[in-house]
Amino acid sequence: MADEAPPAAAPAPAADGTGAKPEKKEKKAPPKDLVIPPKKPKLSKAERRALQEAQRAAKAAGGGGKKGGGGGGAGKGGKKKVDVHKGEAGSGGAGGGSSRKAAAAAAAPAVDPSMDKSLPSFSHLQQYRDPKHFEEEFSGISLGASNSVQNFHPAVLSLGMQYASGTIRGGNARAKAMLRTFQQVIRDYEPPAPSSSSSSSSRGGGKEDDVRHDLDHRIIKPAFQYWTTKCRPHSVSMGNAFTFLKLAVASLDRDMSVEEVKEILVDTIDAYIHERIDIADEAICKHGSSKIVDGDVILTYGCSSVVEVLLMDAAREKGADTFRIIVVDSRPLLEGRALVARLADAGIECTYILLNALSYVMMREVTKVFLGAAALMSDGSVLSRVGTACVALMARSNNIPVLVCCETYKISNRVQLESITVNELGNPDDVISASCAMNGAASTAADCKQIDSVLGNWRDMPNLKVLSLLYDLTPSEFVSGIVTEMGILPATSVAVLLREMNPQDTNTAFMGSM
Repeated sequence: MADEAPPAAAPAPAADGTGAKPEKKEKKAPPKDLVIPPKKPKLSKAERRALQEAQRAAKAAGGGGKKGGGGGGAGKGGKKKVDVHKGEAGSGGAGGGSSRKAAAAAAAPAVDPSMDKSLPSFSHLQQYRDPKHFEEEFSGISLGASNSVQNFHPAVLSLGMQYASGTIRGGNARAKAMLRTFQQVIRDYEPPAPSSSSSSSSRGGGKEDDVRHDLDHRIIKPAFQYWTTKCRPHSVSMGNAFTFLKLAVASLDRDMSVEEVKEILVDTIDAYIHERIDIADEAICKHGSSKIVDGDVILTYGCSSVVEVLLMDAAREKGADTFRIIVVDSRPLLEGRALVARLADAGIECTYILLNALSYVMMREVTKVFLGAAALMSDGSVLSRVGTACVALMARSNNIPVLVCCETYKISNRVQLESITVNELGNPDDVISASCAMNGAASTAADCKQIDSVLGNWRDMPNLKVLSLLYDLTPSEFVSGIVTEMGILPATSVAVLLREMNPQDTNTAFMGSM
């Protein structure tokens, strides 16, 4: 029996032919007419992200993906439909990878040339896009390369240009401008014509005939996505205000008329701005000014709208000569200059310094530090303009109290530990340029041009990369107290405020916040 085992294995090689090894070599040899494509180059994170966005835009341009099926190809499967849509989004052919890449490159949001000079640690962030380089996109003449151009309200396009150019800065200003623009868009809103299927039904159709659904998916959400993806990443204040508006739309009664819907939404936006921003700033000023005493030397950084109002109110109540203010500023934005000018016009004694001189005044004169905030994280850390963490660290090392003034609608439910994962990139040319620090006032145009020409060709220098970060994160350990409309609280109480004040966390938040 043991001798019969070897013959049993013999038929297997015999079934393949006479010579197994020569046949395997012949199978490995490719046909003469076979063309092997070259290997695809390795893409960076930013390039992969742009390609993914381009593919999504190509699908949307082809008819809405799987749901918007459309004509052509009667017996084809789902995958074939996706390929057809991709082909239609491009120049039209059924072409291979090259045509798809061309379509993706055309449909992708254009990126500033400075993207190639970004640091690898920050390549995951949305790159800065200069509106001067993409005038057609920002003007609304050609929004992308798709055939179906999104028709935005002129106010939406105007606000997007202001966001991108930096005309509107600051968390409160950006959120207010967004809500005012939505008010204008809602006032001009016209519902779509009812479909034939809904006219034949007694109940009045489905989602496509619901004013709430149409407002959300055709008016509000596309505008917010345009501002965020094309113009500038949204702030926490904008995100929370947008969430509130979506909740307000969803809370409307389905049977309301269009005019009633418009009136309620416009009044709701007015109430939100008045109560969560204007009244909140007045309460913050009342709580913060109570900490200012005669002889104080108050230091602030940059230009915060709520800190400015607080200092102005304190000067009116206590007298402009009872305290002194030191404004610390930094390039490239130099926002503190406008604040110093307004405080000096109000009769307050001011001192203006740059960030590199902070240590000399901090340990000699300063008694209190008031700072603004772009957002409050749920762990008590503060997201604000870049350089705020340096000011708070220096104050902590000199045992000087740091009070951060922030409205509760800027609280985020995120926990952030550093400034790399989530941040925003500014214009790198502002860091290189010297004229941004002069604004044509302290020097002639010829002098600015001569100074800027030193690094004017920085993009052609292979060993030079420019980084312009807009925000940094201040740990809660550096903050003595957070001044909100609810009072002065420790940084550890931010989670409590998030639970009590965030409207999307409770079922009755919409009615309760009004």
